[in-house]
Amino acid sequence: MSAAATVEVQPEWVHLQYRQAQAFREVYGFAGQQGVVHLEGVRYVPRGRPSRTLLIYMHPASTLQLLPMPRAMAQRGFHVLCAGSRYARNDSALIMENVVVDLGAYVRHAKEVWGYEKVVLVGWSGGGSLALFYQSQAERPSVTHTPAGDPCSIVEAGLLPADGFILQAAHVSRAEVLADWIDPSVLDENDPDRRDPELDLYHPDRKPPYDDAFIARFRAAQRERIRRRTDWVRDVLDTLRRRDGLEKERGFVTHRTMAEPRFLDARLDPNDRPIGTCFLGDPETVNSGPVGLARFSTLRAWLSQWSPLTNAHGERCARDISVPLLAIEHSADDAVPQPHTQRVFDAAGSRDKTMTVLRGATHYFVGQPELLAQAVDLCAGWMAERGLAEP
Repeated sequence: MSAAATVEVQPEWVHLQYRQAQAFREVYGFAGQQGVVHLEGVRYVPRGRPSRTLLIYMHPASTLQLLPMPRAMAQRGFHVLCAGSRYARNDSALIMENVVVDLGAYVRHAKEVWGYEKVVLVGWSGGGSLALFYQSQAERPSVTHTPAGDPCSIVEAGLLPADGFILQAAHVSRAEVLADWIDPSVLDENDPDRRDPELDLYHPDRKPPYDDAFIARFRAAQRERIRRRTDWVRDVLDTLRRRDGLEKERGFVTHRTMAEPRFLDARLDPNDRPIGTCFLGDPETVNSGPVGLARFSTLRAWLSQWSPLTNAHGERCARDISVPLLAIEHSADDAVPQPHTQRVFDAAGSRDKTMTVLRGATHYFVGQPELLAQAVDLCAGWMAERGLAEP
């Protein structure tokens, strides 16, 4: 198809369910009823265009059918699935090991029920580390327990490897992003107003550019806060286990998790991103708002997705993948730190791997239809060259 050609797309609701034993209910409502996992997604099928290949977009907690890229790929003639996990739109109790098994259910359904010969995983944003975790375990299954020590069913799930991999506007891991964004000035986790002014990125007397000594101290303090929080989580979880009662899990709040100097200082990992803002809005407002990273979490979810103990670390997982890889960095990305795409690309075990930088592209292509079209052309051409889709 030519770059300008588009086709009519028929969206269809997808529902999968499978049985999985659970020690207790972790998600609200029917979707998490005891012993059964329910998954929902949207498959975009171009009218009159059969395909032997399915592209799967999946994020641990978001519903990616609302993003521009999946629909644009479908309008170009590709079959696209936007897959939702059991934790759709609520990552407070999210266990990455469970999401990997959810993704495996979609891949198996695509090949064994829908009859696709090829599956290409597209790891967008937070879906990048998820997809890398999945592919690494599909090729070399090894994870038998979550970071909390609970058994998981990754090995028993018999994950089917994807046939190709696209990494786009994706970070290394949720844990690494949180470690770079968390506010190290917080002195009391139960009182976010108790803060160290010497580490307050938003103090009126502290303006960018920041000197190297401040950044070094700031980054070290961020890691220390993550360590303290993780140690506290493990201690509470151990206490609950020793009690051996009916309380199995606990929720908690982590205040102030958006203090990323890169959003305010253009000299840090320079690229084309806008300065003084981020993909969620004003960083200072987000820092104390209700929608920041890891704001609400359970003990197990913290260990699985936000702590240094996470198994879903894209850079480590990339070493175990062998399928063709296309890595796309957005040069004006206002969410993903600039070095992350290169780090994953360099670590990837794939012999056939390609990286490109899409100049000027923001995270969501807002107001950038021409750059969105370039991204579609890039993916389409790369897939056609490798026999992963019809040219």
